[in-house]
Amino acid sequence: MGDRAVLPGDVGADLAWARAARADRRATERRAAALAAAVPADAGGEIAWLLRAVRCLDLTTLAGDDTPARVRRLAARARRPIPADLLAACGWPGAAPRVASVCVYPSLVPAAREALAGSGVAVCAVSGGFPSGLATIEARLADVATTVALRADEVDVVIRRGLVLEGALDTLYDEVRALRAACGSTTMKVILGTGDLATLGQVARASRVCLLAGADFLKTSTGKEATNASLPAGLVMARAIRAYRQRTGRAVGLKPAGGIGTVGQVLAWQALVRGALGEGWLGPDRFRIGASGALDEVVRRLRQIVEAGP
Repeated sequence: MGDRAVLPGDVGADLAWARAARADRRATERRAAALAAAVPADAGGEIAWLLRAVRCLDLTTLAGDDTPARVRRLAARARRPIPADLLAACGWPGAAPRVASVCVYPSLVPAAREALAGSGVAVCAVSGGFPSGLATIEARLADVATTVALRADEVDVVIRRGLVLEGALDTLYDEVRALRAACGSTTMKVILGTGDLATLGQVARASRVCLLAGADFLKTSTGKEATNASLPAGLVMARAIRAYRQRTGRAVGLKPAGGIGTVGQVLAWQALVRGALGEGWLGPDRFRIGASGALDEVVRRLRQIVEAGP
């Protein structure tokens, strides 16, 4: 994802930029709805968007009864998420698409690495006090260090939402910066838990702090909150990413996750990111969708379009 350094100059001044972030809920909700509605109206366009979305999917299993066998089954799906006959009917050119990553708990990283060897699919692990972020910073850093040592390609860490609620942005910066150092060169996605934040302004401030601290992706949710990914929160995060890019030249990715289970939601998130950040954000290096449950729906919709014919 490029340079991971914070903005040049005084960190205090940079955090003043973070504290200054605001978001008007009604205006943001209206704009998010308008952007999300800009989806293809024709069958060919929808097919292209859905196949592109598959390349941005992070397939996830984070259950208490996960086993290596379950991870191997998920890895097989990740390698070939769309049946060959359906791809041919869709007119997909070249090699079959694969998903972006498989996300597991750290103890299952070795099984995932073995199952995905040579596939080009990344192995991601949740870490750093997932899902609450309420372990001590020492325990969270040790968790990340263990995950990196297991050779995960990507690490999803979670912030302490209470720091945002209390306005303790200096401490939030210090913690995320420490997690960044623990990740080293490993891609770090920072989960904000937007459903636990009281206002969109808090989402904006948390986003800016995490960007300054070196996040490679901002991620909406753990999937464990009562409210997970929402389009207005996603738009606020996208605007923070755009503003950060303008200030630093560094591009950071966005990942909505949690509660995304329909084709309509997948298309809406693509449309929102395209409208807020541009076409260049719609590849797996800058956009991920945490929507394992949506893959079956995407396959079903593609087959429906193909069978309907021109």
